[in-house]
Amino acid sequence: MNYLENKYSKITILALLGLLISFQIFAQDGGLDIDIDLGKPEWYEQPWVWVVGAAAFILILVAVVRRKR
Repeated sequence: MNYLENKYSKITILALLGLLISFQIFAQDGGLDIDIDLGKPEWYEQPWVWVVGAAAFILILVAVVRRKR
């Protein structure tokens, strides 16, 4: 009988521990607060900036490689 009582007490403790952990997990959920600003984009978000930057990088790279020959 002692074995069964010990087994049930372990199961009860694990169930209570699981319940308390689930309460803590739900308590940490603050919900979603999404603020999307669709204002003017920054300069680095513009596609033409990336195209000009890539072209300048390629020109500099070609100039450095040609100079070494």
